[in-house]
Amino acid sequence: MSDRMVTQGPLQRRRPRALSPLREHLRDTFWFAPTAAMVGVFVVWLVAQELDAALVRSLQDDGDYDTIADLLRFADDAKTVVSAVGSAMMTFIGVVFSISLVAVQMASGQFTPRVVRLFVRSRITKATFAVFLATFVLTLLVLTSYDSNPDPRAATSVPLVQSVLTLVMVALSLLLFVMYVNATLRLMRVSHVIARIAAESFRVAALMPAPAGGAEAPGLGSVTAWVAHDGQAGVLRDVHVARLVRVARGHGVVLRLVPRIGDFLVPGTPVLAVHGGAAPPRRALRYALSVGVERTFHQDLAFGLRQLSDIGLRALSPAVNDPTTAVQALDRVVQILATLSRRPLDAVLHRDRRGVVRLVQPVPGWAELVDLGFAEVRACAAGSPQVTRRLLAGLDDLLLLVPPERREPLLRHRELLRQAVERTAPTPADRAFALQPDRQGIG
Repeated sequence: MSDRMVTQGPLQRRRPRALSPLREHLRDTFWFAPTAAMVGVFVVWLVAQELDAALVRSLQDDGDYDTIADLLRFADDAKTVVSAVGSAMMTFIGVVFSISLVAVQMASGQFTPRVVRLFVRSRITKATFAVFLATFVLTLLVLTSYDSNPDPRAATSVPLVQSVLTLVMVALSLLLFVMYVNATLRLMRVSHVIARIAAESFRVAALMPAPAGGAEAPGLGSVTAWVAHDGQAGVLRDVHVARLVRVARGHGVVLRLVPRIGDFLVPGTPVLAVHGGAAPPRRALRYALSVGVERTFHQDLAFGLRQLSDIGLRALSPAVNDPTTAVQALDRVVQILATLSRRPLDAVLHRDRRGVVRLVQPVPGWAELVDLGFAEVRACAAGSPQVTRRLLAGLDDLLLLVPPERREPLLRHRELLRQAVERTAPTPADRAFALQPDRQGIG
Protein backbone atom coordinates (compact mmCIF):
# COMPACT_ATOMS: atom_id res chain seq x y z
CA MET A 1 0.00 0.00 0.00
CA SER A 2 1.34 3.46 -0.86
CA ASP A 3 2.64 5.62 1.95
CA ARG A 4 0.83 8.66 0.56
CA MET A 5 -2.52 8.57 2.30
CA VAL A 6 -5.26 10.96 3.16
CA THR A 7 -6.17 10.92 6.85
CA GLN A 8 -9.18 12.04 8.73
CA GLY A 9 -8.72 13.16 12.32
CA PRO A 10 -11.02 14.09 15.17
CA LEU A 11 -10.63 17.80 14.39
CA GLN A 12 -11.62 17.28 10.76
CA ARG A 13 -14.04 19.92 9.49
CA ARG A 14 -16.00 17.45 7.37
CA ARG A 15 -16.95 14.17 9.03
CA PRO A 16 -18.77 11.24 7.41
CA ARG A 17 -22.50 11.83 7.35
CA ALA A 18 -24.62 8.83 8.22
CA LEU A 19 -27.37 9.63 5.73
CA SER A 20 -25.05 10.70 2.93
CA PRO A 21 -25.30 7.47 0.89
CA LEU A 22 -29.09 7.37 1.26
CA ARG A 23 -29.42 10.98 0.16
CA GLU A 24 -27.26 10.38 -2.88
CA HIS A 25 -29.19 7.24 -3.82
CA LEU A 26 -32.48 9.13 -3.62
CA ARG A 27 -31.04 11.82 -5.88
CA ASP A 28 -30.32 9.12 -8.46
CA THR A 29 -34.01 8.13 -8.52
CA PHE A 30 -36.87 9.90 -10.26
CA TRP A 31 -39.75 8.64 -8.14
CA PHE A 32 -38.94 10.10 -4.72
CA ALA A 33 -39.48 13.82 -5.39
CA PRO A 34 -42.86 13.44 -7.20
CA THR A 35 -44.11 10.99 -4.56
CA ALA A 36 -43.06 13.28 -1.72
CA ALA A 37 -44.71 16.25 -3.48
CA MET A 38 -48.02 14.42 -3.90
CA VAL A 39 -48.02 13.30 -0.27
CA GLY A 40 -47.13 16.81 0.83
CA VAL A 41 -49.86 18.45 -1.25
CA PHE A 42 -52.41 16.03 0.23
CA VAL A 43 -51.43 17.15 3.73
CA VAL A 44 -51.60 20.81 2.70
CA TRP A 45 -55.03 20.21 1.17
CA LEU A 46 -56.30 18.72 4.45
CA VAL A 47 -55.14 21.84 6.29
CA ALA A 48 -56.69 24.14 3.66
CA GLN A 49 -59.96 22.19 3.79
CA GLU A 50 -60.11 22.56 7.57
CA LEU A 51 -59.46 26.31 7.25
CA ASP A 52 -62.31 26.64 4.74
CA ALA A 53 -64.66 24.70 7.02
CA ALA A 54 -63.65 26.82 10.01
CA LEU A 55 -64.29 29.99 8.00
CA VAL A 56 -67.80 28.87 7.06
CA ARG A 57 -68.59 27.83 10.64
CA SER A 58 -67.40 31.20 11.93
CA LEU A 59 -69.59 33.10 9.45
CA GLN A 60 -72.59 30.92 10.27
CA ASP A 61 -72.09 31.51 13.98
CA ASP A 62 -72.06 35.26 13.29
CA GLY A 63 -75.15 34.98 11.09
CA ASP A 64 -73.34 36.52 8.12
CA TYR A 65 -75.11 34.45 5.49
CA ASP A 66 -74.71 37.12 2.79
CA THR A 67 -70.94 36.70 2.88
CA ILE A 68 -71.35 32.94 2.66
CA ALA A 69 -73.57 33.37 -0.39
CA ASP A 70 -70.92 35.57 -2.02
CA LEU A 71 -68.29 32.93 -1.28
CA LEU A 72 -70.48 30.25 -2.82
CA ARG A 73 -70.80 32.28 -6.00
CA PHE A 74 -67.03 32.82 -6.04
CA ALA A 75 -66.55 29.09 -5.57
CA ASP A 76 -68.78 28.34 -8.56
CA ASP A 77 -66.65 30.61 -10.72
CA ALA A 78 -63.41 29.17 -9.33
CA LYS A 79 -64.62 25.64 -10.00
CA THR A 80 -64.44 26.26 -13.74
CA VAL A 81 -60.87 27.47 -13.43
CA VAL A 82 -59.87 24.53 -11.23
CA SER A 83 -61.39 22.07 -13.71
CA ALA A 84 -59.51 23.70 -16.59
CA VAL A 85 -56.26 23.59 -14.60
CA GLY A 86 -56.74 19.89 -13.88
CA SER A 87 -57.12 19.11 -17.59
CA ALA A 88 -54.20 21.33 -18.61
CA MET A 89 -51.82 19.83 -16.05
CA MET A 90 -51.90 16.43 -17.71
CA THR A 91 -50.95 18.06 -21.02
CA PHE A 92 -48.14 19.96 -19.32
CA ILE A 93 -46.87 16.77 -17.71
CA GLY A 94 -46.81 15.09 -21.12
CA VAL A 95 -44.85 18.01 -22.59
CA VAL A 96 -42.29 17.93 -19.77
CA PHE A 97 -41.86 14.18 -20.07
CA SER A 98 -41.46 14.38 -23.87
CA ILE A 99 -38.85 17.16 -23.64
CA SER A 100 -36.93 15.15 -21.06
CA LEU A 101 -36.85 12.04 -23.23
CA VAL A 102 -35.67 13.98 -26.29
CA ALA A 103 -32.97 15.77 -24.29
CA VAL A 104 -31.74 12.52 -22.75
CA GLN A 105 -31.64 10.79 -26.14
CA MET A 106 -29.72 13.65 -27.75
CA ALA A 107 -27.23 13.92 -24.89
CA SER A 108 -26.64 10.17 -24.86
CA GLY A 109 -25.93 10.07 -28.58
CA GLN A 110 -23.92 13.28 -28.82
CA PHE A 111 -21.80 13.08 -25.65
CA THR A 112 -21.76 9.73 -23.83
CA PRO A 113 -24.45 7.52 -22.23
CA ARG A 114 -22.88 8.23 -18.83
CA VAL A 115 -24.08 11.86 -18.86
CA VAL A 116 -27.71 10.72 -18.75
CA ARG A 117 -27.43 10.69 -14.98
CA LEU A 118 -27.06 14.50 -15.09
CA PHE A 119 -30.65 14.68 -16.33
CA VAL A 120 -31.85 12.14 -13.79
CA ARG A 121 -30.23 14.12 -10.96
CA SER A 122 -31.36 17.50 -12.26
CA ARG A 123 -33.16 19.27 -9.42
CA ILE A 124 -35.15 21.55 -11.71
CA THR A 125 -36.45 18.60 -13.74
CA LYS A 126 -37.59 16.78 -10.62
CA ALA A 127 -39.06 19.94 -9.11
CA THR A 128 -41.03 20.72 -12.27
CA PHE A 129 -42.37 17.20 -12.61
CA ALA A 130 -43.19 17.06 -8.89
CA VAL A 131 -45.00 20.41 -8.82
CA PHE A 132 -47.01 19.57 -11.94
CA LEU A 133 -48.14 16.26 -10.45
CA ALA A 134 -48.89 17.94 -7.12
CA THR A 135 -50.96 20.61 -8.86
CA PHE A 136 -52.93 17.96 -10.73
CA VAL A 137 -53.59 16.00 -7.54
CA LEU A 138 -54.59 19.22 -5.77
CA THR A 139 -57.15 20.10 -8.43
CA LEU A 140 -58.76 16.67 -8.07
CA LEU A 141 -58.92 17.06 -4.31
CA VAL A 142 -60.31 20.58 -4.51
CA LEU A 143 -63.05 19.47 -6.90
CA THR A 144 -64.24 17.00 -4.26
CA SER A 145 -64.65 19.83 -1.73
CA TYR A 146 -67.30 21.80 -3.61
CA ASP A 147 -70.68 21.76 -1.87
CA SER A 148 -73.64 21.15 -4.16
CA ASN A 149 -76.05 22.75 -1.66
CA PRO A 150 -76.54 26.44 -2.56
CA ASP A 151 -78.17 27.30 0.80
CA PRO A 152 -75.74 29.38 2.92
CA ARG A 153 -77.33 28.01 6.11
CA ALA A 154 -76.64 24.40 5.12
CA ALA A 155 -73.19 24.90 3.55
CA THR A 156 -70.42 23.02 5.33
CA SER A 157 -67.41 24.25 3.38
CA VAL A 158 -66.53 26.74 0.69
CA PRO A 159 -63.17 25.96 -0.97
CA LEU A 160 -61.86 29.52 -0.79
CA VAL A 161 -58.40 28.79 0.62
CA GLN A 162 -58.16 25.69 -1.56
CA SER A 163 -58.94 27.67 -4.71
CA VAL A 164 -56.34 30.30 -3.85
CA LEU A 165 -53.84 27.53 -3.14
CA THR A 166 -54.59 26.01 -6.55
CA LEU A 167 -53.92 29.33 -8.28
CA VAL A 168 -50.63 29.66 -6.39
CA MET A 169 -49.61 26.17 -7.51
CA VAL A 170 -50.49 27.05 -11.10
CA ALA A 171 -48.30 30.17 -10.94
CA LEU A 172 -45.48 28.11 -9.47
CA SER A 173 -45.91 25.50 -12.20
CA LEU A 174 -45.63 28.10 -14.95
CA LEU A 175 -42.51 29.61 -13.36
CA LEU A 176 -40.88 26.20 -13.01
CA PHE A 177 -41.80 25.30 -16.58
CA VAL A 178 -39.88 28.33 -17.90
CA MET A 179 -36.91 27.49 -15.66
CA TYR A 180 -37.07 23.85 -16.71
CA VAL A 181 -36.96 24.63 -20.44
CA ASN A 182 -34.01 26.96 -19.88
CA ALA A 183 -32.13 24.39 -17.78
CA THR A 184 -32.82 21.60 -20.27
CA LEU A 185 -31.55 23.67 -23.18
CA ARG A 186 -28.38 24.38 -21.19
CA LEU A 187 -27.85 20.68 -20.48
CA MET A 188 -28.10 19.94 -24.19
CA ARG A 189 -25.09 22.20 -24.86
CA VAL A 190 -21.78 20.43 -24.54
CA SER A 191 -20.01 23.26 -22.71
CA HIS A 192 -22.57 23.23 -19.89
CA VAL A 193 -22.52 19.42 -19.68
CA ILE A 194 -18.74 19.43 -19.38
CA ALA A 195 -18.90 22.19 -16.76
CA ARG A 196 -21.43 20.16 -14.73
CA ILE A 197 -19.19 17.10 -14.84
CA ALA A 198 -16.22 19.15 -13.67
CA ALA A 199 -18.28 20.72 -10.87
CA GLU A 200 -19.30 17.26 -9.63
CA SER A 201 -15.65 16.17 -9.68
CA PHE A 202 -14.60 19.19 -7.63
CA ARG A 203 -17.34 18.40 -5.11
CA VAL A 204 -16.04 14.85 -4.70
CA ALA A 205 -12.48 16.13 -4.23
CA ALA A 206 -13.65 18.70 -1.67
CA LEU A 207 -15.42 16.01 0.37
CA MET A 208 -12.30 13.85 0.55
CA PRO A 209 -10.83 14.04 4.06
CA ALA A 210 -7.80 16.29 4.19
CA PRO A 211 -4.61 15.34 6.06
CA ALA A 212 -5.00 15.93 9.79
CA GLY A 213 -1.94 17.43 11.38
CA GLY A 214 0.47 15.53 9.13
CA ALA A 215 -0.43 12.22 10.77
CA GLU A 216 1.07 9.20 9.08
CA ALA A 217 -0.72 5.98 8.34
CA PRO A 218 -0.04 3.34 10.97
CA GLY A 219 1.08 -0.14 10.02
CA LEU A 220 -1.95 -2.31 9.52
CA GLY A 221 -0.20 -5.59 10.07
CA SER A 222 -1.23 -8.84 8.47
CA VAL A 223 -4.76 -9.66 7.37
CA THR A 224 -6.59 -11.65 10.04
CA ALA A 225 -9.87 -12.19 8.15
CA TRP A 226 -11.63 -11.49 4.89
CA VAL A 227 -15.19 -10.41 4.18
CA ALA A 228 -16.54 -11.59 0.82
CA HIS A 229 -19.23 -9.93 -1.24
CA ASP A 230 -22.45 -11.90 -0.90
CA GLY A 231 -24.86 -9.57 -2.71
CA GLN A 232 -25.72 -9.08 -6.33
CA ALA A 233 -23.09 -8.49 -8.99
CA GLY A 234 -22.61 -4.89 -9.96
CA VAL A 235 -20.57 -1.72 -9.63
CA LEU A 236 -19.47 -0.60 -6.17
CA ARG A 237 -21.24 2.77 -5.98
CA ASP A 238 -20.22 3.91 -2.50
CA VAL A 239 -19.63 2.76 1.06
CA HIS A 240 -21.29 3.88 4.28
CA VAL A 241 -18.18 5.31 5.90
CA ALA A 242 -19.74 6.16 9.27
CA ARG A 243 -21.23 2.68 9.65
CA LEU A 244 -17.99 0.88 8.78
CA VAL A 245 -16.00 3.06 11.18
CA ARG A 246 -18.56 2.39 13.92
CA VAL A 247 -18.47 -1.38 13.31
CA ALA A 248 -14.65 -1.47 13.24
CA ARG A 249 -14.45 0.51 16.49
CA GLY A 250 -17.00 -1.74 18.18
CA HIS A 251 -15.00 -4.88 17.28
CA GLY A 252 -11.57 -3.37 17.82
CA VAL A 253 -10.31 -3.95 14.27
CA VAL A 254 -9.25 -2.01 11.19
CA LEU A 255 -11.17 -2.57 7.96
CA ARG A 256 -9.54 -2.09 4.57
CA LEU A 257 -11.73 -1.81 1.50
CA VAL A 258 -10.26 -4.08 -1.18
CA PRO A 259 -11.98 -2.81 -4.37
CA ARG A 260 -12.08 0.83 -5.34
CA ILE A 261 -15.28 2.76 -5.81
CA GLY A 262 -16.37 2.06 -9.38
CA ASP A 263 -15.00 -1.51 -9.52
CA PHE A 264 -17.31 -4.28 -10.69
CA LEU A 265 -17.98 -6.88 -7.99
CA VAL A 266 -19.12 -10.46 -8.37
CA PRO A 267 -20.39 -12.59 -5.48
CA GLY A 268 -17.64 -14.32 -3.54
CA THR A 269 -14.88 -11.80 -4.19
CA PRO A 270 -13.29 -10.20 -1.10
CA VAL A 271 -14.45 -6.68 -0.39
CA LEU A 272 -13.06 -6.03 3.10
CA ALA A 273 -9.79 -7.08 4.66
CA VAL A 274 -9.82 -7.23 8.46
CA HIS A 275 -6.68 -6.33 10.41
CA GLY A 276 -6.25 -7.01 14.11
CA GLY A 277 -9.09 -9.39 14.91
CA ALA A 278 -11.99 -11.49 13.73
CA ALA A 279 -14.35 -10.38 10.99
CA PRO A 280 -17.48 -8.53 12.19
CA PRO A 281 -20.75 -10.45 11.77
CA ARG A 282 -22.60 -10.11 8.50
CA ARG A 283 -25.57 -8.35 10.08
CA ALA A 284 -23.30 -5.56 11.34
CA LEU A 285 -22.07 -4.88 7.79
CA ARG A 286 -25.51 -4.96 6.20
CA TYR A 287 -26.13 -1.97 3.88
CA ALA A 288 -22.56 -0.76 4.41
CA LEU A 289 -21.66 -1.27 0.74
CA SER A 290 -23.89 -0.15 -2.09
CA VAL A 291 -23.75 -2.04 -5.39
CA GLY A 292 -25.64 -0.86 -8.47
CA VAL A 293 -25.67 -1.04 -12.25
CA GLU A 294 -23.66 2.14 -12.89
CA ARG A 295 -21.06 4.38 -11.30
CA THR A 296 -21.97 7.54 -9.42
CA PHE A 297 -20.07 10.67 -8.44
CA HIS A 298 -20.74 10.29 -4.73
CA GLN A 299 -17.35 8.85 -3.71
CA ASP A 300 -15.85 8.11 -7.12
CA LEU A 301 -12.90 10.43 -7.67
CA ALA A 302 -12.17 9.13 -11.18
CA PHE A 303 -15.70 9.13 -12.60
CA GLY A 304 -15.55 12.74 -13.81
CA LEU A 305 -12.35 12.09 -15.76
CA ARG A 306 -13.92 8.94 -17.20
CA GLN A 307 -16.87 10.93 -18.58
CA LEU A 308 -14.69 13.72 -19.94
CA SER A 309 -12.46 11.17 -21.64
CA ASP A 310 -15.51 9.51 -23.19
CA ILE A 311 -16.75 12.86 -24.50
CA GLY A 312 -13.34 13.58 -26.01
CA LEU A 313 -13.18 10.15 -27.64
CA ARG A 314 -16.70 10.52 -29.06
CA ALA A 315 -15.79 13.93 -30.47
CA LEU A 316 -12.64 12.56 -32.16
CA SER A 317 -14.38 9.59 -33.76
CA PRO A 318 -14.66 9.70 -37.58
CA ALA A 319 -18.45 9.68 -37.32
CA VAL A 320 -18.47 12.94 -35.31
CA ASN A 321 -15.14 14.62 -36.08
CA ASP A 322 -15.56 17.51 -33.61
CA PRO A 323 -12.10 18.37 -32.24
CA THR A 324 -13.36 21.58 -30.62
CA THR A 325 -15.49 19.52 -28.25
CA ALA A 326 -12.45 17.39 -27.46
CA VAL A 327 -10.53 20.55 -26.62
CA GLN A 328 -13.31 21.67 -24.28
CA ALA A 329 -13.18 18.30 -22.53
CA LEU A 330 -9.39 18.60 -22.21
CA ASP A 331 -9.79 22.03 -20.63
CA ARG A 332 -11.71 20.45 -17.75
CA VAL A 333 -9.39 17.44 -17.55
CA VAL A 334 -6.47 19.80 -17.02
CA GLN A 335 -8.48 21.78 -14.46
CA ILE A 336 -9.37 18.66 -12.45
CA LEU A 337 -5.80 17.34 -12.51
CA ALA A 338 -4.50 20.75 -11.49
CA THR A 339 -6.86 20.69 -8.50
CA LEU A 340 -5.55 17.26 -7.48
CA SER A 341 -1.91 17.93 -8.38
CA ARG A 342 -0.77 18.44 -4.78
CA ARG A 343 -3.41 16.41 -2.98
CA PRO A 344 -2.34 13.17 -1.28
CA LEU A 345 -3.88 10.28 -3.16
CA ASP A 346 -3.75 6.45 -3.28
CA ALA A 347 -5.78 5.86 -0.08
CA VAL A 348 -8.06 7.59 2.40
CA LEU A 349 -7.85 6.90 6.13
CA HIS A 350 -11.02 7.31 8.18
CA ARG A 351 -10.57 7.63 11.94
CA ASP A 352 -12.99 7.29 14.82
CA ARG A 353 -13.61 9.97 17.43
CA ARG A 354 -10.46 9.00 19.32
CA GLY A 355 -8.29 9.43 16.25
CA VAL A 356 -7.72 5.72 15.67
CA VAL A 357 -7.69 4.54 12.05
CA ARG A 358 -10.67 2.27 11.49
CA LEU A 359 -11.21 2.25 7.72
CA VAL A 360 -8.76 2.38 4.81
CA GLN A 361 -10.37 3.23 1.49
CA PRO A 362 -8.34 3.04 -1.75
CA VAL A 363 -8.57 5.86 -4.29
CA PRO A 364 -6.80 6.27 -7.65
CA GLY A 365 -3.21 7.44 -7.57
CA TRP A 366 -1.76 10.37 -9.52
CA ALA A 367 -0.38 8.29 -12.39
CA GLU A 368 -3.72 6.51 -12.79
CA LEU A 369 -5.64 9.78 -12.93
CA VAL A 370 -3.24 11.22 -15.50
CA ASP A 371 -3.56 8.11 -17.67
CA LEU A 372 -7.34 8.23 -17.37
CA GLY A 373 -7.49 11.84 -18.43
CA PHE A 374 -5.00 11.74 -21.32
CA ALA A 375 -4.18 8.24 -22.58
CA GLU A 376 -7.20 7.46 -24.75
CA VAL A 377 -7.63 10.99 -26.11
CA ARG A 378 -3.92 11.16 -26.87
CA ALA A 379 -4.09 7.90 -28.82
CA CYS A 380 -6.83 9.33 -31.07
CA ALA A 381 -5.52 12.88 -31.33
CA ALA A 382 -2.42 12.43 -33.48
CA GLY A 383 -4.28 13.42 -36.65
CA SER A 384 -5.92 16.52 -35.15
CA PRO A 385 -3.49 19.44 -34.66
CA GLN A 386 -6.07 21.35 -32.64
CA VAL A 387 -6.19 18.60 -30.02
CA THR A 388 -2.46 17.87 -29.95
CA ARG A 389 -1.66 21.56 -29.40
CA ARG A 390 -4.15 21.72 -26.52
CA LEU A 391 -2.78 18.50 -25.04
CA LEU A 392 0.76 19.83 -25.07
CA ALA A 393 -0.31 23.12 -23.49
CA GLY A 394 -2.20 21.26 -20.76
CA LEU A 395 0.72 18.96 -20.04
CA ASP A 396 3.10 21.93 -19.87
CA ASP A 397 0.81 23.76 -17.45
CA LEU A 398 0.56 20.71 -15.20
CA LEU A 399 4.34 20.26 -15.26
CA LEU A 400 4.62 23.72 -13.74
CA LEU A 401 2.13 22.89 -10.98
CA VAL A 402 2.96 19.38 -9.82
CA PRO A 403 5.75 18.49 -7.37
CA PRO A 404 8.85 16.83 -8.90
CA GLU A 405 7.82 13.29 -7.93
CA ARG A 406 4.64 13.61 -10.03
CA ARG A 407 6.23 14.81 -13.26
CA GLU A 408 7.02 11.37 -14.72
CA PRO A 409 3.53 10.44 -16.08
CA LEU A 410 3.16 13.89 -17.60
CA LEU A 411 6.54 13.68 -19.34
CA ARG A 412 5.69 10.18 -20.53
CA HIS A 413 2.46 11.34 -22.19
CA ARG A 414 4.22 14.32 -23.71
CA GLU A 415 6.84 12.10 -25.30
CA LEU A 416 4.28 9.57 -26.54
CA LEU A 417 2.27 12.39 -28.11
CA ARG A 418 5.36 13.74 -29.85
CA GLN A 419 6.17 10.31 -31.28
CA ALA A 420 2.59 9.81 -32.49
CA VAL A 421 2.55 13.19 -34.25
CA GLU A 422 5.89 12.52 -35.94
CA ARG A 423 4.52 9.24 -37.29
CA THR A 424 1.28 10.85 -38.51
CA ALA A 425 2.18 14.32 -39.81
CA PRO A 426 3.39 14.13 -43.44
CA THR A 427 5.81 17.09 -43.47
CA PRO A 428 8.14 18.79 -40.98
CA ALA A 429 6.00 21.93 -41.13
CA ASP A 430 2.89 19.97 -40.18
CA ARG A 431 4.76 18.30 -37.33
CA ALA A 432 6.05 21.62 -36.03
CA PHE A 433 2.56 23.13 -36.19
CA ALA A 434 0.92 20.17 -34.42
CA LEU A 435 3.54 20.20 -31.64
CA GLN A 436 3.18 23.89 -30.84
CA PRO A 437 1.45 24.24 -27.42
CA ASP A 438 -1.72 26.32 -27.56
CA ARG A 439 -4.37 26.53 -24.80
CA GLN A 440 -7.07 27.11 -27.43
CA GLY A 441 -5.88 24.45 -29.80
CA ILE A 442 -5.98 26.52 -32.96
CA GLY A 443 -8.21 29.23 -31.55
